[in-house]
Amino acid sequence: MKTPPSTVPSGDDPDAVAPEATRAGPPRPVRGRGATFNPENRFRRESCEGVDDGWAAPASVPIDPVPSAAGDDVTGQEFRAGTGVAEFGGGPDDDALPPLKTTVSIQQARTIISRNASPDVPFTQSINPYQGCEHGCVYCYARPSHAYLDLSPGLDFETKLFAKPNAAELLRAELAKPGYVCDPIALGANTDPYQPIEREWKVTRAILEVLAEAGHPFSIVTKSSLVERDLDLIAPMAARNLARVYVSVTTLDRTLARTLEPRAAAPQRRLATIRALSQAGVPVGVMTAPIIPQLNDRDLEAILEAAAANGARHAGWVLLRLPREVAPLFREWLDAHVPLRAGHVMSLVRQLRGGRDNDPRFGARMRGSGPYAELIEQRFAIACKRFGLTREREPLDTTQFRPPKAPASRRGTGSAPTDRGGQLDLF
Repeated sequence: MKTPPSTVPSGDDPDAVAPEATRAGPPRPVRGRGATFNPENRFRRESCEGVDDGWAAPASVPIDPVPSAAGDDVTGQEFRAGTGVAEFGGGPDDDALPPLKTTVSIQQARTIISRNASPDVPFTQSINPYQGCEHGCVYCYARPSHAYLDLSPGLDFETKLFAKPNAAELLRAELAKPGYVCDPIALGANTDPYQPIEREWKVTRAILEVLAEAGHPFSIVTKSSLVERDLDLIAPMAARNLARVYVSVTTLDRTLARTLEPRAAAPQRRLATIRALSQAGVPVGVMTAPIIPQLNDRDLEAILEAAAANGARHAGWVLLRLPREVAPLFREWLDAHVPLRAGHVMSLVRQLRGGRDNDPRFGARMRGSGPYAELIEQRFAIACKRFGLTREREPLDTTQFRPPKAPASRRGTGSAPTDRGGQLDLF
């Protein structure tokens, strides 16, 4: 799908758009998808631009010729009497594209644990079982990572996915290394570990099996009810203070959620997941993220109240982030779905980000700055106190970790045994 002229940046300004006179209007939403188009890959030298060649003409086009007195038909056109206007059948729907299908490719990863030292991220280690995410949340800050795969952060991010079936084997090998230092691993830091394709691929479940075997602490952030499938692994770990789950609830408005995050579980289903986790004894929290001014910020207190009523113990919030290609994607989404509020929403976003679409500085990127950010923080703190939610999390226990057995492929090759009566095989 070609990038519309209105979203092609000019010069070095990542926020620049084409002049208003040349804008062709927002792309039409794709049913079941969050992004409305594929922005250019920032690493490619070449680019493409949509050009009107006349085939995508509007339904009514003024023309010169006048039908004959005999009323002869003009092939492919019907004239409205006395208007000099030809009506073309189908109009803008003539170029409708077929529904986008989700494809999954195998990615043979070389390592599986990602490490970071960011001061505003509450973990040092994370695992992403998949690249790309079928949930299709238009605001997802992970979208720009798809450019590293020579794909677009737009529709490609939610339709061209990559699974890591060797993740559990790699994890086992890394945990078995003599120098490994145990620290809680976060699942869902980039893309959702329980997105729809996990139902078939089960990469996340295989990872949890290794963590459970080793007594390694972990946390999960998800929008999916599929996490309930793995309660047989998560609940026993939680009983040993080795597991914690956060469910992300962006809004309670089903209509808004359907377009904002089209393939994630419905808001009410996520609340039911919080209840199921809590009843199973799993410490569960709610993430009200992202907070989008004048779009879902009105739901903040209602989300926290509903989550607490369903058993949530902890809560957190993150302000909308629009890094790189996410900014034009989000602007087009606003134009397509809430055009009357689009300008006001982006005006407030820029106020929170020092006059820009995004502020990547540590300490500011998660919360923003200015009076509006301070107001959100105050509202959140008051609501947490009112509903009994805590922002402090008890540290997960790292003392129970025991290195797992190294995978067979790392201990030896072929069918010959690698351990003979306690003596290691040299070859």
